[in-house]
Formats: sequence, structure tokens, C-alpha cells
Amino acid sequence: MRILVTNDDGIHGPGLEALEKIARCISDDVWVVAPDVERSAAGRALTISHPLRYRQIEKRKFETTGTPADCVVMAVRKIMPAMPDLILSGVNRGQNIADDITYSGTIAAAMEGTSLGIKSIALSQVVGMFGNGESFAVAEKHGQGIVEKLLKMDFGPGLLINVNFPDCRPDEVAGIDVTIQGKRDQNYLTVDERVDARGNAYFWLGFARERGTPPKGTDLASVFNKRISITPLHTNLTQVDALSELKNVFG
Repeated sequence: MRILVTNDDGIHGPGLEALEKIARCISDDVWVVAPDVERSAAGRALTISHPLRYRQIEKRKFETTGTPADCVVMAVRKIMPAMPDLILSGVNRGQNIADDITYSGTIAAAMEGTSLGIKSIALSQVVGMFGNGESFAVAEKHGQGIVEKLLKMDFGPGLLINVNFPDCRPDEVAGIDVTIQGKRDQNYLTVDERVDARGNAYFWLGFARERGTPPKGTDLASVFNKRISITPLHTNLTQVDALSELKNVFG
């Protein structure tokens, strides 16, 4: 089995090494193609207004100047000798749940793989929820088993899998939940205004670390309760429930 490993935290991202370990426990044909710098929250952006470059770091390991989606395209269309059988994206430093999903470059890389007809799984490590630092020990302990079970599935067109590991010690994991995408009950995107040395204002976008009260069965509720969340996602964003009302509106 040929596996492509990528991420959005960049070639030096702390979770990339953890994901390489997981991949190498499954196959000896592992390729890594990741951004040269952090591309978090890049979504599914493609670089079309200027050239892309890539550089070989070591055998079967490359960095590119592009986004996570670019990395998948470059890997499949240019760098790798043949199509991968599996794409693993992550392990992201920080959760990709609820509203995070549409921003996430980690999810976007898996979406790009899905669009190319390749089984794709995004993996993320929750941080800052229970004060466990930025350890990827939970992902390293449970990741291989989860991926191997998922490989037995028929993903079907447009399906990708989103895995989130809770912020706790490996022995504190309370179980595994199959979940739906949740919705945060507060506006958690913040704008931090600062002043530079010349007295000019500049701004940092950030995320509030508030805990809500998510419904049972959601990815949010799962990780809040120290459980691994596995969510099936789909590239088709049609809101089916609204179709009949729209047809009535437009006759």
C-alpha cells in the first residue's frame, strides 16, 4: 500500500512526525509532501496566481511552497511515481471539529484527495482543553488501529473521514464515538488589535477557548468527554432540507 502523508502545520509541524510513525506501521511505502511553512486555516485554497516550487528533503519526503490542497495535487500529479492508495492528513496541532472544519487546511487536503478518488483521512489532536500541553501521544497510540479499521470500509464517492483525538493522556481516553459535525454555541473568532512601533494599528485573528454545551453525538461533545471522535464528511455541501422550499419560492 502506498500512503501519502501531508498536513497544514508545515514540514516541521510537530504532528507530522507522529503521523509518519502511524503510516510506517501500516506500510513501508510512505511519501511525505507538506507545505514549507505553516498553512493553517488555508481551507481548500489552490495556488493559481504564482508558480509552485518543491524541494526534496530526504528520500520520499518533500516540501512545497503551496497550500495543503496544492501538496496533494503536486504529490499525485508530479512527485509520486503512481497514485497513492491512502492519504493521511495531520496530525493537526489543534482540533478540527464543528465550525473549524470549513477553515481547516488539514480537512482540505483530505477533501482534495477524496476528489481525486483516493481514500482520505484527516487526523487532529485537540490541545488546550484539559491542559495536557501539545502531546501527540494519544494519536500515536490509537491512530494506527483506527486507520486500519477505516481501511476496511468502502468510502464511496465524496466521502472522507475526520478523526479528532482528545486532549488527555492515552490511558485517559474514555472510548471512541462515531459523531456528527457539531455547532459551537458562541462566536469564537476574535480580533486582537495591537499597535506597532510606528503607532499604526494591526490585527491578529484568533480563537476564543470557551467551552460550550454541545449536544450528545457531536464531535464537540465527544472530545469534551475525552473520547476519540470519528466523523464521516462529504464534499457535497448541498442542504437537501432546503430544496423543497427553494422550489416553492421559485415556482
